[in-house]
Amino acid sequence: MTSTLVIGGGISGLAAALALLTEDGRVPAGDEVTLLEGADRVGGKLRGERVAGQLVDTGAEAMLARRPEGTDLVARAGLGDDLVHPTGARAQVWSRGRIHLLPPRTLMGVPADPTLLDGPLTGSEVDRALAEVARPVEEDDVSVGDLVGARLGSAVTERLVEPLLGGVYAGHARLLSARAALPALLRAAQDGQRLQDAASRLLPAATDGTQSAAAAPVFAGVRGGLHRWPQALAGLLTDAGVRLETGVVARELRRLPDGGFEVVTGPRPSPTAYRADRVVLALPPAPTARLLDPVAPAAARGLGAVETASMAVLTLALDTAELGGLDGSGILVPPVDGRTIKAATFSATKWAWVHDLGRDAGGQGRHLTFLRASIGRHGEEATLQRPDGELLDAALADLGEALGRPLPAPVDAHVQRWGGALPQYAVGHLDLVERVRADVARVPGLAVCGATYDGVGIPACIASARRAVADLRQGQ
Repeated sequence: MTSTLVIGGGISGLAAALALLTEDGRVPAGDEVTLLEGADRVGGKLRGERVAGQLVDTGAEAMLARRPEGTDLVARAGLGDDLVHPTGARAQVWSRGRIHLLPPRTLMGVPADPTLLDGPLTGSEVDRALAEVARPVEEDDVSVGDLVGARLGSAVTERLVEPLLGGVYAGHARLLSARAALPALLRAAQDGQRLQDAASRLLPAATDGTQSAAAAPVFAGVRGGLHRWPQALAGLLTDAGVRLETGVVARELRRLPDGGFEVVTGPRPSPTAYRADRVVLALPPAPTARLLDPVAPAAARGLGAVETASMAVLTLALDTAELGGLDGSGILVPPVDGRTIKAATFSATKWAWVHDLGRDAGGQGRHLTFLRASIGRHGEEATLQRPDGELLDAALADLGEALGRPLPAPVDAHVQRWGGALPQYAVGHLDLVERVRADVARVPGLAVCGATYDGVGIPACIASARRAVADLRQGQ
Protein backbone atom coordinates (compact mmCIF):
# COMPACT_ATOMS: atom_id res chain seq x y z
CA MET A 1 0.00 0.00 0.00
CA THR A 2 1.18 3.52 -0.82
CA SER A 3 -0.20 6.53 1.01
CA THR A 4 0.04 10.03 -0.47
CA LEU A 5 -0.65 13.39 1.14
CA VAL A 6 -1.46 16.37 -1.07
CA ILE A 7 -1.09 19.56 0.94
CA GLY A 8 -3.03 22.44 -0.57
CA GLY A 9 -6.48 22.35 -2.13
CA GLY A 10 -6.21 25.01 -4.80
CA ILE A 11 -6.43 24.03 -8.46
CA SER A 12 -2.86 22.66 -8.30
CA GLY A 13 -3.59 20.38 -5.34
CA LEU A 14 -6.87 19.21 -6.83
CA ALA A 15 -5.15 18.45 -10.15
CA ALA A 16 -2.37 16.58 -8.33
CA ALA A 17 -4.91 14.43 -6.47
CA LEU A 18 -6.69 13.66 -9.75
CA ALA A 19 -3.38 12.71 -11.37
CA LEU A 20 -2.89 10.10 -8.63
CA LEU A 21 -6.02 8.22 -9.70
CA THR A 22 -6.10 5.28 -12.06
CA GLU A 23 -7.29 5.58 -15.67
CA ASP A 24 -10.80 4.60 -14.59
CA GLY A 25 -10.82 7.41 -12.01
CA ARG A 26 -10.25 5.55 -8.76
CA VAL A 27 -7.63 5.56 -6.04
CA PRO A 28 -5.36 2.59 -6.86
CA ALA A 29 -6.40 -0.57 -5.02
CA GLY A 30 -4.87 -0.65 -1.55
CA ASP A 31 -3.55 2.94 -1.77
CA GLU A 32 -4.61 5.98 0.19
CA VAL A 33 -4.77 9.57 -1.04
CA THR A 34 -5.52 12.42 1.35
CA LEU A 35 -5.79 16.12 0.50
CA LEU A 36 -5.40 18.72 3.24
CA GLU A 37 -6.61 22.31 2.75
CA GLY A 38 -6.16 25.06 5.29
CA ALA A 39 -9.16 27.16 4.22
CA ASP A 40 -12.83 26.44 4.80
CA ARG A 41 -13.21 25.05 1.28
CA VAL A 42 -11.11 23.82 -1.60
CA GLY A 43 -10.46 25.99 -4.64
CA GLY A 44 -7.83 28.46 -3.48
CA LYS A 45 -8.05 31.52 -5.73
CA LEU A 46 -11.12 30.04 -7.44
CA ARG A 47 -13.69 31.26 -4.98
CA GLY A 48 -17.24 32.56 -5.04
CA GLU A 49 -19.31 34.64 -2.64
CA ARG A 50 -22.81 36.06 -2.64
CA VAL A 51 -23.21 39.66 -3.79
CA ALA A 52 -26.75 41.03 -3.98
CA GLY A 53 -27.91 37.50 -3.28
CA GLN A 54 -26.11 36.00 -6.28
CA LEU A 55 -23.02 33.76 -6.32
CA VAL A 56 -20.24 35.40 -8.30
CA ASP A 57 -16.51 34.86 -8.66
CA THR A 58 -14.41 36.78 -6.16
CA GLY A 59 -11.15 35.26 -7.35
CA ALA A 60 -10.13 34.18 -10.82
CA GLU A 61 -12.98 34.45 -13.33
CA ALA A 62 -11.29 33.14 -16.48
CA MET A 63 -8.43 31.01 -17.75
CA LEU A 64 -6.50 30.64 -20.97
CA ALA A 65 -8.50 28.60 -23.46
CA ARG A 66 -5.65 28.01 -25.92
CA ARG A 67 -3.99 25.51 -23.57
CA PRO A 68 -6.02 22.30 -23.12
CA GLU A 69 -5.27 21.50 -19.47
CA GLY A 70 -7.93 23.75 -18.00
CA THR A 71 -10.75 23.22 -20.46
CA ASP A 72 -10.19 19.44 -20.48
CA LEU A 73 -10.37 19.36 -16.68
CA VAL A 74 -13.59 21.40 -16.73
CA ALA A 75 -15.09 18.72 -18.97
CA ARG A 76 -13.82 15.97 -16.68
CA ALA A 77 -15.57 17.68 -13.77
CA GLY A 78 -18.84 17.40 -15.68
CA LEU A 79 -19.06 21.10 -16.53
CA GLY A 80 -18.13 20.90 -20.20
CA ASP A 81 -21.55 22.11 -21.31
CA ASP A 82 -21.11 25.18 -19.09
CA LEU A 83 -17.78 26.21 -20.60
CA VAL A 84 -18.24 29.74 -21.96
CA HIS A 85 -16.16 32.42 -23.62
CA PRO A 86 -16.32 36.18 -23.15
CA THR A 87 -18.54 38.29 -25.37
CA GLY A 88 -17.04 40.30 -28.16
CA ALA A 89 -16.67 43.37 -25.94
CA ARG A 90 -13.17 44.83 -26.36
CA ALA A 91 -10.65 45.46 -23.62
CA GLN A 92 -9.65 49.07 -23.00
CA VAL A 93 -6.86 51.01 -21.34
CA TRP A 94 -7.43 54.11 -19.20
CA SER A 95 -4.37 56.21 -19.89
CA ARG A 96 -3.67 59.91 -19.42
CA GLY A 97 -7.25 60.50 -18.32
CA ARG A 98 -8.91 58.94 -21.36
CA ILE A 99 -10.24 55.47 -22.18
CA HIS A 100 -8.83 53.93 -25.36
CA LEU A 101 -9.49 50.58 -26.97
CA LEU A 102 -6.58 48.25 -26.37
CA PRO A 103 -4.71 48.32 -29.68
CA PRO A 104 -5.25 45.24 -31.87
CA ARG A 105 -2.48 42.84 -32.80
CA THR A 106 -0.45 43.11 -29.64
CA LEU A 107 1.19 40.31 -27.68
CA MET A 108 1.11 41.20 -23.96
CA GLY A 109 1.23 44.84 -25.11
CA VAL A 110 4.06 44.33 -27.61
CA PRO A 111 2.72 45.55 -30.97
CA ALA A 112 2.92 43.62 -34.22
CA ASP A 113 2.17 46.91 -35.97
CA PRO A 114 3.16 50.05 -34.05
CA THR A 115 1.13 52.24 -36.42
CA LEU A 116 -1.98 50.93 -34.60
CA LEU A 117 -0.85 52.35 -31.25
CA ASP A 118 -2.17 55.84 -31.89
CA GLY A 119 -4.44 56.81 -29.00
CA PRO A 120 -2.81 55.24 -25.97
CA LEU A 121 0.51 56.57 -27.31
CA THR A 122 1.36 60.00 -28.69
CA GLY A 123 2.63 60.48 -32.20
CA SER A 124 6.25 60.76 -31.07
CA GLU A 125 5.89 57.62 -28.95
CA VAL A 126 4.52 55.73 -31.96
CA ASP A 127 7.45 56.98 -34.04
CA ARG A 128 9.84 55.71 -31.36
CA ALA A 129 8.27 52.24 -31.53
CA LEU A 130 8.47 52.24 -35.32
CA ALA A 131 12.17 53.02 -35.10
CA GLU A 132 13.01 49.73 -33.38
CA VAL A 133 16.59 48.63 -33.96
CA ALA A 134 17.18 44.89 -33.71
CA ARG A 135 20.38 44.55 -31.70
CA PRO A 136 20.81 40.97 -30.39
CA VAL A 137 20.21 40.53 -26.67
CA GLU A 138 23.23 38.76 -25.20
CA GLU A 139 21.91 38.04 -21.69
CA ASP A 140 20.25 34.73 -20.81
CA ASP A 141 17.45 36.66 -19.10
CA VAL A 142 16.41 40.29 -18.78
CA SER A 143 13.34 42.02 -17.43
CA VAL A 144 10.35 42.47 -19.70
CA GLY A 145 10.51 46.23 -19.16
CA ASP A 146 14.17 46.47 -20.12
CA LEU A 147 13.67 44.32 -23.20
CA VAL A 148 10.62 46.19 -24.52
CA GLY A 149 11.73 49.64 -23.39
CA ALA A 150 15.11 49.38 -25.10
CA ARG A 151 13.57 48.22 -28.36
CA LEU A 152 10.26 50.10 -28.58
CA GLY A 153 10.55 52.92 -26.08
CA SER A 154 9.48 53.40 -22.48
CA ALA A 155 5.93 54.44 -23.44
CA VAL A 156 5.11 50.99 -24.84
CA THR A 157 6.30 49.48 -21.58
CA GLU A 158 4.50 51.97 -19.32
CA ARG A 159 1.23 52.38 -21.24
CA LEU A 160 0.62 48.90 -22.68
CA VAL A 161 2.89 46.19 -21.29
CA GLU A 162 2.67 47.29 -17.63
CA PRO A 163 -1.14 47.22 -17.33
CA LEU A 164 -1.34 43.81 -19.02
CA LEU A 165 1.40 42.32 -16.84
CA GLY A 166 -0.30 43.86 -13.82
CA GLY A 167 -3.38 41.81 -14.61
CA VAL A 168 -1.48 38.55 -15.00
CA TYR A 169 1.26 38.80 -12.38
CA ALA A 170 0.30 41.87 -10.30
CA GLY A 171 3.93 42.77 -10.94
CA HIS A 172 6.11 45.37 -12.62
CA ALA A 173 7.58 45.05 -16.08
CA ARG A 174 11.07 46.15 -15.05
CA LEU A 175 11.25 43.39 -12.43
CA LEU A 176 9.55 40.47 -14.21
CA SER A 177 11.59 37.93 -16.16
CA ALA A 178 11.24 38.03 -19.93
CA ARG A 179 12.44 34.43 -20.12
CA ALA A 180 9.52 33.38 -17.91
CA ALA A 181 6.80 35.79 -19.05
CA LEU A 182 7.60 36.26 -22.75
CA PRO A 183 10.07 33.51 -23.68
CA ALA A 184 9.39 33.49 -27.43
CA LEU A 185 9.93 37.25 -27.68
CA LEU A 186 13.17 37.01 -25.71
CA ARG A 187 14.46 34.24 -27.98
CA ALA A 188 13.61 36.35 -31.00
CA ALA A 189 15.49 39.31 -29.52
CA GLN A 190 18.47 37.06 -28.73
CA ASP A 191 18.46 36.01 -32.40
CA GLY A 192 18.53 39.64 -33.48
CA GLN A 193 14.92 39.84 -34.67
CA ARG A 194 12.64 42.83 -34.19
CA LEU A 195 10.06 42.43 -31.45
CA GLN A 196 7.27 43.68 -33.69
CA ASP A 197 8.12 41.02 -36.28
CA ALA A 198 8.18 38.32 -33.60
CA ALA A 199 4.85 39.49 -32.21
CA SER A 200 3.30 39.38 -35.69
CA ARG A 201 4.58 35.84 -36.20
CA LEU A 202 3.41 34.63 -32.78
CA LEU A 203 -0.11 36.01 -32.95
CA PRO A 204 -2.58 33.33 -34.12
CA ALA A 205 -3.77 33.41 -37.70
CA ALA A 206 -7.32 34.48 -38.47
CA THR A 207 -9.54 32.55 -40.89
CA ASP A 208 -8.83 34.98 -43.71
CA GLY A 209 -5.12 34.23 -43.53
CA THR A 210 -4.18 37.45 -41.78
CA GLN A 211 -2.86 37.45 -38.27
CA SER A 212 -5.13 38.54 -35.47
CA ALA A 213 -5.18 38.22 -31.71
CA ALA A 214 -8.91 37.44 -32.01
CA ALA A 215 -8.56 34.40 -34.29
CA ALA A 216 -9.84 32.07 -31.57
CA PRO A 217 -11.17 32.60 -28.05
CA VAL A 218 -8.28 33.43 -25.78
CA PHE A 219 -10.12 32.97 -22.49
CA ALA A 220 -12.80 30.69 -21.09
CA GLY A 221 -14.91 30.60 -17.97
CA VAL A 222 -17.72 28.55 -16.50
CA ARG A 223 -21.36 29.63 -16.65
CA GLY A 224 -22.35 30.45 -13.09
CA GLY A 225 -18.75 31.18 -12.10
CA LEU A 226 -15.37 29.52 -12.18
CA HIS A 227 -15.77 28.81 -8.46
CA ARG A 228 -18.16 25.97 -9.36
CA TRP A 229 -15.28 24.02 -10.88
CA PRO A 230 -13.21 23.14 -7.77
CA GLN A 231 -16.36 22.10 -5.95
CA ALA A 232 -17.19 19.73 -8.81
CA LEU A 233 -13.62 18.39 -8.75
CA ALA A 234 -13.89 17.85 -5.00
CA GLY A 235 -16.99 15.74 -5.56
CA LEU A 236 -15.17 13.77 -8.24
CA LEU A 237 -12.26 13.08 -5.88
CA THR A 238 -14.48 12.09 -2.99
CA ASP A 239 -16.37 9.65 -5.20
CA ALA A 240 -13.01 8.23 -6.33
CA GLY A 241 -12.00 7.45 -2.75
CA VAL A 242 -9.81 10.47 -1.98
CA ARG A 243 -10.09 11.80 1.56
CA LEU A 244 -10.56 15.60 1.59
CA GLU A 245 -10.10 17.61 4.78
CA THR A 246 -10.56 21.38 4.99
CA GLY A 247 -9.59 23.74 7.80
CA VAL A 248 -6.34 21.78 8.28
CA VAL A 249 -3.11 23.84 8.20
CA ALA A 250 0.16 21.94 7.84
CA ARG A 251 2.77 23.30 10.28
CA GLU A 252 5.68 20.85 10.00
CA LEU A 253 7.04 18.26 7.59
CA ARG A 254 9.34 15.58 8.97
CA ARG A 255 11.27 12.77 7.33
CA LEU A 256 10.80 9.47 9.17
CA PRO A 257 13.50 6.81 9.62
CA ASP A 258 11.55 4.37 7.42
CA GLY A 259 11.68 6.84 4.52
CA GLY A 260 8.14 8.10 4.88
CA PHE A 261 6.89 11.48 6.07
CA GLU A 262 5.00 12.95 8.99
CA VAL A 263 3.00 16.12 8.55
CA VAL A 264 2.02 17.92 11.74
CA THR A 265 -1.15 20.03 11.76
CA GLY A 266 -3.32 21.78 14.29
CA PRO A 267 -2.46 23.94 17.31
CA ARG A 268 0.78 23.22 19.12
CA PRO A 269 -0.91 22.21 22.40
CA SER A 270 -2.85 19.45 20.62
CA PRO A 271 -1.26 18.66 17.25
CA THR A 272 -2.45 16.07 14.77
CA ALA A 273 0.06 14.03 12.79
CA TYR A 274 -0.51 12.52 9.36
CA ARG A 275 1.87 9.86 8.06
CA ALA A 276 2.40 9.12 4.39
CA ASP A 277 4.84 7.50 2.00
CA ARG A 278 4.66 10.45 -0.41
CA VAL A 279 3.91 14.14 -0.10
CA VAL A 280 2.97 16.72 -2.74
CA LEU A 281 3.27 20.33 -1.62
CA ALA A 282 0.80 22.46 -3.61
CA LEU A 283 1.21 25.69 -1.64
CA PRO A 284 2.52 29.23 -2.20
CA PRO A 285 6.29 29.75 -1.87
CA ALA A 286 6.44 30.93 1.75
CA PRO A 287 4.55 28.03 3.39
CA THR A 288 6.29 25.58 1.06
CA ALA A 289 9.67 26.96 2.15
CA ARG A 290 8.71 26.60 5.81
CA LEU A 291 7.70 22.97 5.39
CA LEU A 292 10.71 22.10 3.25
CA ASP A 293 13.31 23.58 5.56
CA PRO A 294 13.96 20.39 7.61
CA VAL A 295 14.05 18.04 4.61
CA ALA A 296 15.26 20.10 1.60
CA PRO A 297 16.94 23.22 3.01
CA ALA A 298 18.41 24.43 -0.29
CA ALA A 299 14.98 24.33 -1.91
CA ALA A 300 13.55 26.12 1.12
CA ARG A 301 16.09 28.92 0.77
CA GLY A 302 15.32 29.28 -2.91
CA LEU A 303 11.58 29.49 -2.37
CA GLY A 304 12.11 31.86 0.54
CA ALA A 305 13.62 34.32 -1.94
CA VAL A 306 10.50 34.35 -4.15
CA GLU A 307 8.52 37.49 -3.50
CA THR A 308 4.75 37.65 -3.88
CA ALA A 309 2.14 40.27 -4.64
CA SER A 310 -1.00 40.80 -2.60
CA MET A 311 -4.20 42.15 -4.08
CA ALA A 312 -7.88 42.74 -3.46
CA VAL A 313 -10.82 42.01 -5.75
CA LEU A 314 -13.80 44.31 -5.22
CA THR A 315 -17.14 43.12 -6.58
CA LEU A 316 -19.87 45.74 -6.99
CA ALA A 317 -23.57 45.37 -7.74
CA LEU A 318 -24.98 48.64 -9.10
CA ASP A 319 -28.45 49.61 -10.22
CA THR A 320 -28.27 49.50 -14.03
CA ALA A 321 -30.70 52.39 -14.54
CA GLU A 322 -28.66 54.63 -12.23
CA LEU A 323 -25.30 53.48 -13.60
CA GLY A 324 -26.05 53.81 -17.29
CA GLY A 325 -24.39 51.86 -20.06
CA LEU A 326 -20.85 50.50 -20.09
CA ASP A 327 -18.65 50.11 -23.15
CA GLY A 328 -16.10 47.36 -23.54
CA SER A 329 -15.19 44.47 -21.28
CA GLY A 330 -13.34 46.65 -18.79
CA ILE A 331 -10.30 48.86 -18.37
CA LEU A 332 -6.62 48.31 -17.65
CA VAL A 333 -4.78 51.05 -15.77
CA PRO A 334 -1.08 51.88 -16.22
CA PRO A 335 0.63 52.29 -12.83
CA VAL A 336 2.46 55.35 -14.14
CA ASP A 337 -0.82 57.30 -13.85
CA GLY A 338 -0.94 56.76 -10.08
CA ARG A 339 -4.50 55.45 -9.77
CA THR A 340 -5.63 53.18 -6.95
CA ILE A 341 -7.21 50.51 -9.12
CA LYS A 342 -5.06 48.54 -11.54
CA ALA A 343 -7.99 47.21 -13.57
CA ALA A 344 -11.75 46.93 -13.70
CA THR A 345 -13.84 44.22 -15.33
CA PHE A 346 -17.29 45.12 -16.59
CA SER A 347 -18.53 41.62 -15.82
CA ALA A 348 -22.03 42.22 -17.16
CA THR A 349 -20.69 43.16 -20.60
CA LYS A 350 -17.82 40.63 -20.61
CA TRP A 351 -19.92 37.58 -19.70
CA ALA A 352 -23.45 36.98 -21.00
CA TRP A 353 -24.32 34.85 -17.97
CA VAL A 354 -23.42 37.69 -15.58
CA HIS A 355 -25.69 40.04 -17.51
CA ASP A 356 -28.52 37.54 -17.10
CA LEU A 357 -27.66 37.15 -13.43
CA GLY A 358 -28.17 40.88 -12.96
CA ARG A 359 -31.68 40.59 -14.28
CA ASP A 360 -32.43 37.84 -11.77
CA ALA A 361 -30.75 39.68 -8.90
CA GLY A 362 -32.60 42.97 -9.16
CA GLY A 363 -36.12 41.84 -8.38
CA GLN A 364 -39.26 43.98 -8.77
CA GLY A 365 -38.29 44.90 -12.30
CA ARG A 366 -34.89 46.27 -11.30
CA HIS A 367 -31.74 45.15 -13.14
CA LEU A 368 -28.31 45.10 -11.52
CA THR A 369 -24.93 45.48 -13.20
CA PHE A 370 -22.03 43.53 -11.71
CA LEU A 371 -18.49 44.77 -12.13
CA ARG A 372 -15.13 44.12 -10.48
CA ALA A 373 -12.16 46.29 -9.61
CA SER A 374 -8.74 45.00 -8.59
CA ILE A 375 -6.24 46.78 -6.39
CA GLY A 376 -2.67 45.86 -5.57
CA ARG A 377 0.59 45.16 -7.33
CA HIS A 378 3.89 43.89 -6.03
CA GLY A 379 5.19 46.27 -3.39
CA GLU A 380 1.82 47.98 -2.81
CA GLU A 381 0.87 46.17 0.39
CA ALA A 382 0.47 49.47 2.23
CA THR A 383 -2.45 50.36 -0.03
CA LEU A 384 -4.18 47.15 0.98
CA GLN A 385 -3.94 47.95 4.69
CA ARG A 386 -6.87 50.35 4.27
CA PRO A 387 -10.30 49.19 5.51
CA ASP A 388 -12.77 47.68 3.06
CA GLY A 389 -14.86 50.84 3.00
CA GLU A 390 -11.90 53.00 2.00
CA LEU A 391 -10.92 50.59 -0.79
CA LEU A 392 -14.48 50.65 -2.11
CA ASP A 393 -14.61 54.45 -1.99
CA ALA A 394 -11.29 54.72 -3.83
CA ALA A 395 -12.40 52.25 -6.50
CA LEU A 396 -15.71 54.06 -7.03
CA ALA A 397 -13.88 57.38 -7.32
CA ASP A 398 -11.45 56.00 -9.90
CA LEU A 399 -14.21 54.36 -11.90
CA GLY A 400 -16.30 57.49 -11.81
CA GLU A 401 -13.39 59.54 -13.12
CA ALA A 402 -12.67 56.98 -15.84
CA LEU A 403 -16.28 56.87 -16.99
CA GLY A 404 -16.76 60.62 -16.71
CA ARG A 405 -19.69 60.44 -14.30
CA PRO A 406 -20.23 59.70 -10.61
CA LEU A 407 -21.16 56.12 -9.87
CA PRO A 408 -24.24 55.39 -7.78
CA ALA A 409 -23.86 53.84 -4.34
CA PRO A 410 -23.59 50.05 -4.72
CA VAL A 411 -26.66 47.97 -3.92
CA ASP A 412 -24.15 45.51 -2.49
CA ALA A 413 -20.39 45.02 -2.53
CA HIS A 414 -17.78 42.47 -1.49
CA VAL A 415 -14.04 42.84 -0.85
CA GLN A 416 -11.92 39.72 -1.27
CA ARG A 417 -8.33 40.08 -0.10
CA TRP A 418 -5.68 37.78 -1.50
CA GLY A 419 -2.54 38.03 0.60
CA GLY A 420 0.62 36.80 -1.12
CA ALA A 421 -1.54 35.72 -4.03
CA LEU A 422 0.86 35.83 -6.96
CA PRO A 423 4.53 34.76 -6.99
CA GLN A 424 6.80 37.20 -8.76
CA TYR A 425 8.86 35.76 -11.59
CA ALA A 426 11.95 37.91 -11.17
CA VAL A 427 14.86 37.83 -13.61
CA GLY A 428 16.50 34.42 -13.17
CA HIS A 429 13.33 32.80 -11.78
CA LEU A 430 13.43 29.77 -14.06
CA ASP A 431 16.97 28.95 -12.93
CA LEU A 432 15.80 29.24 -9.32
CA VAL A 433 12.94 26.82 -10.03
CA GLU A 434 15.37 24.35 -11.57
CA ARG A 435 17.53 24.45 -8.44
CA VAL A 436 14.50 24.03 -6.17
CA ARG A 437 13.27 21.00 -8.08
CA ALA A 438 16.73 19.46 -8.10
CA ASP A 439 16.98 19.72 -4.31
CA VAL A 440 13.45 18.37 -3.80
CA ALA A 441 14.25 15.45 -6.12
CA ARG A 442 16.96 14.36 -3.68
CA VAL A 443 14.18 13.46 -1.23
CA PRO A 444 12.37 10.36 -2.55
CA GLY A 445 8.61 10.61 -2.32
CA LEU A 446 8.50 14.44 -2.24
CA ALA A 447 7.29 16.80 -4.98
CA VAL A 448 6.17 20.42 -5.34
CA CYS A 449 3.74 22.13 -7.68
CA GLY A 450 1.74 25.33 -8.10
CA ALA A 451 1.88 28.83 -9.51
CA THR A 452 5.50 29.31 -8.41
CA TYR A 453 7.05 26.94 -10.92
CA ASP A 454 5.71 26.83 -14.47
CA GLY A 455 3.44 29.87 -14.77
CA VAL A 456 0.73 31.57 -12.74
CA GLY A 457 -2.17 30.74 -15.04
CA ILE A 458 -4.64 27.94 -14.33
CA PRO A 459 -3.52 25.62 -17.18
CA ALA A 460 0.11 26.07 -16.11
CA CYS A 461 -0.78 25.15 -12.52
CA ILE A 462 -2.53 21.99 -13.71
CA ALA A 463 0.51 21.06 -15.81
CA SER A 464 2.75 21.69 -12.81
CA ALA A 465 0.63 19.33 -10.70
CA ARG A 466 0.79 16.59 -13.30
CA ARG A 467 4.54 16.97 -13.54
CA ALA A 468 4.83 16.65 -9.74
CA VAL A 469 2.92 13.37 -9.76
CA ALA A 470 4.98 12.10 -12.70
CA ASP A 471 8.15 12.94 -10.74
CA LEU A 472 6.82 10.95 -7.76
CA ARG A 473 6.14 7.91 -9.91
CA GLN A 474 9.48 8.15 -11.64
CA GLY A 475 11.18 8.14 -8.24
CA GLN A 476 9.42 4.98 -7.08
